[in-house]
Amino acid sequence: MNHYEQIRQLDEKIAELPAGYISEKMIHGKKRHYRQWREKGKIKSQYLREEDVEEVRRQITERKHLEQQRKELKMRFPEQLAEYKTHVVTGEELAQMVAGTRNMARRDCFYRIPQYLHGSVRTRVLVVYGLRRTGKTTMLFQAIAEMEEEDFSKAAYVKLRTTDTMRDITDDLDKLHRAGYRYVFLDEVTLMADFIDSAALFSDIYTMMGMKIVLSGTDSLGFWLAENNELYDRSRMIHTTFIPYREYSRLLGIDSIDEYIRYGGTLRMGETDFDDKELKEEGIAFRDDESTRRYIDTAICKNIQHSLACFEYGKYFGHLYELYEAGELTGAINRIIEDMNHRFVLSVLTRDFTSSDLGITARNLRNERDPEKRTDALYEIDREAVTKRLMEILEIRNREEQSVGLTQSHVAQIKKYLEALDLIVTCPLEYGTTGIEPEEKVFFTQPGMRYCQAQALVRALMKDEYFASLAETEKDRISQRLLEEVRGRMLEDIVLLETSKALGENYKVFQLRFETGEYDMVIRNKKNDTCAVYEIKHSDKLVREQARHLRNPEMLRLTSPRFGKLVGRFVLYLGEGQNMEDGIAYRNAEWFLKSLPEITLEIGLEMSDLEQEEQEEEHELEQGPTFSM
Repeated sequence: MNHYEQIRQLDEKIAELPAGYISEKMIHGKKRHYRQWREKGKIKSQYLREEDVEEVRRQITERKHLEQQRKELKMRFPEQLAEYKTHVVTGEELAQMVAGTRNMARRDCFYRIPQYLHGSVRTRVLVVYGLRRTGKTTMLFQAIAEMEEEDFSKAAYVKLRTTDTMRDITDDLDKLHRAGYRYVFLDEVTLMADFIDSAALFSDIYTMMGMKIVLSGTDSLGFWLAENNELYDRSRMIHTTFIPYREYSRLLGIDSIDEYIRYGGTLRMGETDFDDKELKEEGIAFRDDESTRRYIDTAICKNIQHSLACFEYGKYFGHLYELYEAGELTGAINRIIEDMNHRFVLSVLTRDFTSSDLGITARNLRNERDPEKRTDALYEIDREAVTKRLMEILEIRNREEQSVGLTQSHVAQIKKYLEALDLIVTCPLEYGTTGIEPEEKVFFTQPGMRYCQAQALVRALMKDEYFASLAETEKDRISQRLLEEVRGRMLEDIVLLETSKALGENYKVFQLRFETGEYDMVIRNKKNDTCAVYEIKHSDKLVREQARHLRNPEMLRLTSPRFGKLVGRFVLYLGEGQNMEDGIAYRNAEWFLKSLPEITLEIGLEMSDLEQEEQEEEHELEQGPTFSM
């Protein structure tokens, strides 16, 4: 590994670790711990929960150690291109840096980079942005690696730092242009404090001079702010945050929807090898509560705060400025994300017992053939007490520890920015009864983050007074059943979200709810005025009860007049595809997700098992090497 790559990796690790030091204060007679650091000439402060103090202290120490390593490395290898003010890499050093990505599989959106580089468009920059570990830098390296020799000789890669300024990079761009460079990749450009307010310089000056400028960075809210201001009508955008199952499976070579539910959301080779001791030290996202919180802090909270602080002197903080000044914005963002994920779990637990899948779980546990596995535990839950306990863990900080209360205005603004980051997406929920206005259902695009926080909530559930008296084996069995229900609901959301995103504007994808039940998904072909209805089940067993809503005559009667001719009734599950005598078709959910966006109502209706096998074989042949960060 050359020293440029070593420095790059050190920069990435340093960026994920907290800066500053830990101080102690006495508040209301109690000792409180705070992390304090300097930012833009001001001392910032963040409250630390008692159980987090030692871990944060370890992270601060690790950051200082890595910073020293970087300093020593820079001293050993002074920049060969000392005339540049920023970290500019070209020629042989650049070839070495990108060589390892040449044979990696490409993300679905990758083709847009060479399309821009070699296309005729001028006056616009290309922006590649998204949360951490979603493949941005790898995509830039792949685009450089596949360049023809003549174009490669005119390519430069720049890794920006927090100490760099727009004046520094524009000076370097002037030098690069005079030297004949025409393709410039500016990575982590949002780290520059004055980027957002000056972003138009790249399109208004340098693209007009014949340069192709590719911008990238993890502070994706900064790009969103710039797109709506300085970069308005001056950029093409590639957003990498959302990684659907079909892409995750192809890139990482993982063909299990449960693996995607548990760990999906980021791209990291070896992410699921949780027995590897070395990997445990690398901060893999969504491994446990700690790693999930660290990812949220670095990839989301820091993203939002840095972007807002750097844009037009912080005026877009709005209602959030008082939280930011008090050092409480990170806690507030964490709290809202946890709240959304925990409420999702609560919705699973509190659905109508007699008709919900949880009710089925309760009955199954009561009627187990094996007497040792038989229990009435789920019928004995003190729902009020459990809900109260679960709500308590939503609180990142007790009210007495908050100098600024969290209002609905705070919540609304944070959710707006989470939507801008593509962390949350809305899909419609329709009602079969006329006169009821459709609602919007919020979906979470990071399944691993949601599942990890769901696990924490189920563990809290086991601390309920009733469960505490049970044997550990029985508590484990109940926990597993409850998490199975969570995975089932998450599968429903994943299918609905990915189908909605994959199909074009000629289709409408939504849930449809009636007084007697609901369709987990309806796909309407607006052009042909046809529709298909779906039930989604996290099971590999074909059970007649799974399709009960698809046979409900009243629900079927109310569907067609509003949403078009009914051309298909499907159960998406984890078993093999089959067609039933009553016209209901069972299809494998993993196959369905991998077939998007090509799948249509008609294909889904008519596909035989042989056709399915042929498509799966074709998919396997097309799979390239796995993806790595």
